[in-house]
Amino acid sequence: MKMKSVKFRMIAIALLSATMPFTAKAQDKVEASVGADFVSNYIWRGTDCGGVSIQPSMGVSYKGLSLTAWGSVGIDKEDAREIDLTLGYNTGGFSVSVTDYWFSYHKEDGGYTGDYFKYGAHSTAHIFEATLGYDFGPLALSWNTYFAGDDYTKENGDRAYSTYVGISAPFKLGGLDWSAEVGLTPWEGAYANKFNVTNLTLKAEKEIKFTNSFSLPTFAQVTFNPHTQGAYFVFGVSF
Repeated sequence: MKMKSVKFRMIAIALLSATMPFTAKAQDKVEASVGADFVSNYIWRGTDCGGVSIQPSMGVSYKGLSLTAWGSVGIDKEDAREIDLTLGYNTGGFSVSVTDYWFSYHKEDGGYTGDYFKYGAHSTAHIFEATLGYDFGPLALSWNTYFAGDDYTKENGDRAYSTYVGISAPFKLGGLDWSAEVGLTPWEGAYANKFNVTNLTLKAEKEIKFTNSFSLPTFAQVTFNPHTQGAYFVFGVSF
């Protein structure tokens, strides 16, 4: 009996020794993040979406698959409240994702519009978007199209399938990380009434060091929208 007990213990230890590295390895591949940005103006794809805003985010990823949540709340109550959920996958330079955008606007009589769990075809505050992208390294391309929800509707009543095409290029200059982006819409939709360039953005990032153990990532960007003649200068801090 003692010999059987010893053998059983040895087998159990061997099994644990074999499985523990695998479990640790699997757990190591799961990554999670949480943070927030504080921005002087909420500018997105060349569009003014609000004033001073706090924009929290969190996400998890595993083997290229990711699920993220992002939101924006403006200091001014007139600014829309926003929650975005994105399910994505990337491998190499290729990426694909689906995003659910939700917006809620302040009402004149108080409160906010847009019930979150209301998904009626013609009465929802959600917009659903499909994205395809490829990062070549010196250049990244993305194609983003609304395919359901509260999209722009043409005069004839058809869905516009509003689309934004982004071309961005990162580079370093003067000790800072920079990026330049050109964005356009190929047809009538939420961004413009026909083919138009809607976003020209130059962004610079720098990590400001306060102590040996504490620093804050910051950025500044200038954005022009040739279609609307809009011009914006934004400063932001990440936590």
